[in-house]
Amino acid sequence: MVFRYSSVVPAPRDEVFDWHTRPGAFTRLAPPWQPLRPVSEADSLSDGTTVLALPGGVRWVAAHLPERYDPPRRFADRLVSRPLAPLLRWTHVHSFTAETDHSTLVTDRVATTLPDTLLRPVFVYRHAQLADDLAAHARARAWHDAPVTVAVTGASGLVGRTLCALLTTGGHRVVRLVRRAPESPDERRWNPESPAADVLDGVDAVVHLAGEPLFGRFTEAHRAALRDSRVGPTRALAEVAAEAADGPRVFVSASAIGYYGPARGDEVLTEDSPRGDGFLAELVADWEEAARPAAEAGLRCVQVRTGIVQTPAGGVLGLQYPLFAAGLGGRVGDGRQWLSWIGVDDLADVYVRAVLDANLAGPVNGVAPNPVRGADHARALAATLRRPAVLPVPGWGPALLLGREGAHEVALADQRVVPYRLRSAGHEFRYPDLEGALAHLFGRHRRG
Repeated sequence: MVFRYSSVVPAPRDEVFDWHTRPGAFTRLAPPWQPLRPVSEADSLSDGTTVLALPGGVRWVAAHLPERYDPPRRFADRLVSRPLAPLLRWTHVHSFTAETDHSTLVTDRVATTLPDTLLRPVFVYRHAQLADDLAAHARARAWHDAPVTVAVTGASGLVGRTLCALLTTGGHRVVRLVRRAPESPDERRWNPESPAADVLDGVDAVVHLAGEPLFGRFTEAHRAALRDSRVGPTRALAEVAAEAADGPRVFVSASAIGYYGPARGDEVLTEDSPRGDGFLAELVADWEEAARPAAEAGLRCVQVRTGIVQTPAGGVLGLQYPLFAAGLGGRVGDGRQWLSWIGVDDLADVYVRAVLDANLAGPVNGVAPNPVRGADHARALAATLRRPAVLPVPGWGPALLLGREGAHEVALADQRVVPYRLRSAGHEFRYPDLEGALAHLFGRHRRG
């Protein structure tokens, strides 16, 4: 069987082909709902290999075929790894045809034994992702039209992986700050408590994402870990950035809408709204304040107050997806609480803009422009997955996992946050509405 999927991408053919040659391309195209993660990408589309990890330690190794390599018209790969290759036929030809000077017909042909029903969502997602990324890179060139070098902490995390791949496919260089011994020239070791004085030498910008995961019972130990992994390391990195002679001009730090407190009701919250009450509000305020050494040294500083990130690859949606897919999902609590969300790719776009747009500074709400109530989120997710949403989670349910304080501050938080500064700057969201974001994240578009 040969599966075929085509769509027209509004970008020149050379640009579309070149995008596929850059580090991070396969990461950007990997469907987030599948239990399949890139391990290594091909160094060359002519004769390199791409390795993916599947559950159970199985590896999918795809070898690129030199005889089918014809830039910028075509490249191809074939599954070669055991035990999969003898059981599953897979030869994938990627073709690019110039429709006009500014548009390209992208066609994927796969000779395989897999059924169309499994492949179609994958390629619907891939083609939409490619078009969206190329459009995002075009917008980014209006803010800064030259490649930059960006140091990133937390690069292996959910948002970090997405952001790093978006930056590298846009032609930028990413230097990953890691806590282990570096394994490549684009990694540097850093100590969060006491970073080396030269760790930021030669970089144009820092994106600081590292921190203890929020989810967990709000015990005294967990609260201490959340604070210790954010406030001190942010201050230490900001001090190094401030003192670096050949260091960054931009310091971007993760933050959170927890700043506004957990119980704001129908109040519309912008970056100018007052701080709320509670543990997270206090923590976020101190977290943002920790970047002050960089600001006082004249660096442009941005704090991205992130909402509930939407991706089935992890986070809240990653926990909800299996339940909703099994028909066991429903609203949390009474469902009336406001949920300020953002798709993971839109959040990566916000970080790219924070790095490149010289007019953006201070706190920025990293949320989509249309928050929804909890019950509406549950209905939209169920409709996307074509499942019922008839099993609500009672209000005491999250308290069993997160504790009473954690449930109040996280799972049942009621925050109607809007991205006022981004919208004032004319920022374009890929998916401003939840239904569109979920459709993309699960390959439900109808393209081509």
